[in-house]
Amino acid sequence: METNDYAFLTRWRLRGTAQEVSDTLSDAEALARWWPAVYLAVHEVEPGGPGGVGRVIDLRTRGWLPYTLRWSFRVTESREPYGFTLEAWGDFVGEGVWTFAEDGDFVDIAYDWRVSAEKPLLRRFSGPLRPVFAANHRWAMARGEESLRLELERRHAPGKATAIDAPPGAPSRTTFAVAAGAVTAALLGFALLRSR
Repeated sequence: METNDYAFLTRWRLRGTAQEVSDTLSDAEALARWWPAVYLAVHEVEPGGPGGVGRVIDLRTRGWLPYTLRWSFRVTESREPYGFTLEAWGDFVGEGVWTFAEDGDFVDIAYDWRVSAEKPLLRRFSGPLRPVFAANHRWAMARGEESLRLELERRHAPGKATAIDAPPGAPSRTTFAVAAGAVTAALLGFALLRSR
């Protein structure tokens, strides 16, 4: 495995149906509204066909680290309402597989994300900063779980939607300062180890 290759498996369990989760996650252009901590801009390039297969989306995303990522994805397979597969390129190159399984009043959601980080910053420092980049991904996905939970609550209570909390927003400047400190410390530690 190359040092800039990553494999993440994220699992969420939320109240709802597979169809609700599928409808929400398949509506890519709404991601910036209900998952604003991560999705800065989303633009549909190609609409695709049945089940969204062939749909192409351009994205600008971030985590708690002070950089943004520009990438695109194409839906390559639909298993509606039980998931879909996407192919990514740009700052990320690889594949993501969403899977939804109903369990009573809940949906078990899995996201298998296998990508190479191609953004020059990530590619160059994936060796020494791999744990920091992985923590950044886990932070982004935790915001996604919380944001999706709130979005499903809004869909279940349309008349009371204003009483439901807003989704978590962008990281604070303090978070960015702490992240920058962690990255600097990791790079200094790596430089010290290499000099010995």
